[in-house]
Amino acid sequence: MASRPGRDDDEWLEADGLGGFASGTTSGVRTRRYHALLLAAAKPPADRRALVQGFVARLRTAEGSLELWPQAYAEGYTARGDVDRVEFSRDPWPTWRLVTRLGVVGVEIFVPHGYPAVVVAFRLERPLPGAWLEVRPLLSGRDFHATQHANGAFDFAATTAGKALCFAPYSGVPAVLSLANGSYRPEPDWYRRFFYAEEAARGLDAEEDLAMPGVLSFDLGAGEALWVLAADLPGGLGLEVSRVSELVLELRNAERSRRAAFSSPLELAGNAYVVERGSGRTLLAGYPWFGDWGRDTFIALRGLCLATGDLETARSILCEWAGVVSDGMLPNRFPDEAAAVPEYNAVDASLWFVLAAGELLAARGVRGVLSPLEGERLRSAVVEIVAGYARGTRYGIRRDGDGLLAAGEPGVQLTWMDARVGDWVVTPRIGKPVEIQALWVHALDIASRFEPRFAELAAQAQAALEERFWNEARGMLFDVVDDGHVPGRVDAACRPNQIFAAGGLPLTLLAPNRARAVVDAVERELWTPVGLRSLERGHPAYAPHYRGGVRERDGAYHQGTVWPWLLGPFVEAWVKSRAGTPQAKAAARERFVLPLLDHLGHAGLGHVSEVLDGDAPHRPGGCPFQAWSLSELLRLERVVLAR
Repeated sequence: MASRPGRDDDEWLEADGLGGFASGTTSGVRTRRYHALLLAAAKPPADRRALVQGFVARLRTAEGSLELWPQAYAEGYTARGDVDRVEFSRDPWPTWRLVTRLGVVGVEIFVPHGYPAVVVAFRLERPLPGAWLEVRPLLSGRDFHATQHANGAFDFAATTAGKALCFAPYSGVPAVLSLANGSYRPEPDWYRRFFYAEEAARGLDAEEDLAMPGVLSFDLGAGEALWVLAADLPGGLGLEVSRVSELVLELRNAERSRRAAFSSPLELAGNAYVVERGSGRTLLAGYPWFGDWGRDTFIALRGLCLATGDLETARSILCEWAGVVSDGMLPNRFPDEAAAVPEYNAVDASLWFVLAAGELLAARGVRGVLSPLEGERLRSAVVEIVAGYARGTRYGIRRDGDGLLAAGEPGVQLTWMDARVGDWVVTPRIGKPVEIQALWVHALDIASRFEPRFAELAAQAQAALEERFWNEARGMLFDVVDDGHVPGRVDAACRPNQIFAAGGLPLTLLAPNRARAVVDAVERELWTPVGLRSLERGHPAYAPHYRGGVRERDGAYHQGTVWPWLLGPFVEAWVKSRAGTPQAKAAARERFVLPLLDHLGHAGLGHVSEVLDGDAPHRPGGCPFQAWSLSELLRLERVVLAR
């Protein structure tokens, strides 16, 4: 990626593979409470703590001094500090070129994979004798969803751990180790009322006080200023070294080699979501605030792991989840709090697991990855889920007399359209939602490979889906039948969920003419260059923008907001409806995929946003780094549109 002027609303991400990360904007201004230099998972990937939010940096020379790094304060901020021009590049990691009247300063930040740590380096583009750099760390030590405010409990003292400084501001919070090739002097103080514009836009606490324990001074005229920060956690980065330059050289070389091994920038970006959980692996749903959710994990796994041939990660994840089936259900969420219990509150998470497990079991080369015992574990989990759903389980989930899957109770959100504010379930979709039926037929079909008795149930469910969901008047599918568990009542809103029955999953469950009609209707009513709207524009509940406070945003979440991940199943169905020809694939890539590839240069750089506004110009919103959004783009590139 070429250097370009930094913009406050573009964000970079450096993930550590453990659940922690460093993140910020291309301009350097922190606009979120999650923007931090060192944010670590105390119990990977859970119990995440923001430890070091950033720094204040000043360049001093014989000709004067200036501020290098911008800050945002509640009473206003200088967007560029004293820097005349900011140029940013994200390859091989976030790098800045700060053009000032005293010289050009380069800054780089990267996270060494596998460690709760970060490396920061400063250098002058041209030697300038007598140039000194002062860096003031800004510490927090809080839950990553919270904000810190000045208090008397914060311990500013620094102890030594070999060559490193150790800051332990709060009891029960991981200490911060700091190693630098500069000197340090204590100068404890609070820097107050930093302002986070994105938090203000979300209607949340947007101000924070940060603790500044002292000043790091570097002779920048003598060479590069190096600073390594690490969370003091088991298995963390060892800082017991005599020369920080040797450590940084080793970390740089290792990271360059690791990143260069990926076959494409998309695959490298996708690897950010693969993290450790216990002795295995899991997928985070997104950065900066999501954890590992069942539904998101199994959807994202298809692109991040199966499409890229990373069967080992797919095996680790699916075998781990296979052990937590309960009454036919898998949990949809492991809360970020380490002691919290899993939440079994989704009808589709288990069905997406069955689909992913079936694809892994059928993958070429899987015998060299999956042991016979593990294969049996996955097959048993598939059968247990399908049998549990058929006989009935939590929240009214059961196979009904027509062979379709009924689900839902008042006050519970079970489908992927799961927005809820207090007691208000925005899109309850109680009854028989269309994508649940498509997933149900697929689950029955996969289970029938292991137990033939499910084949008849699959055929019955598919026939009932086409008969009961076809909306002749609109030439598309109803979104829900037996709406509210009222026999015969339907929800005729045009939503993207119908695409899963029309070829958006491996099996096309409609007659060819109907499948084509559904695809054409979805394209006409819901398609945008960055994904599908979650509701047609003419509907009374349509929300054109995703903005405002919590209630406003959650109220718009699935009421017209665009979801890029849906482009994957849509393009798959679109190509199938045109016989899957090379010409159809080429046309689909030109029309549907290239605009999304352009989005990689905006918002979460190198990644795909969670959502965008329903109306043009489709402003990005929600989580800027979303696993299933990137996953479906990878799946399109590697599988659906592969030549």
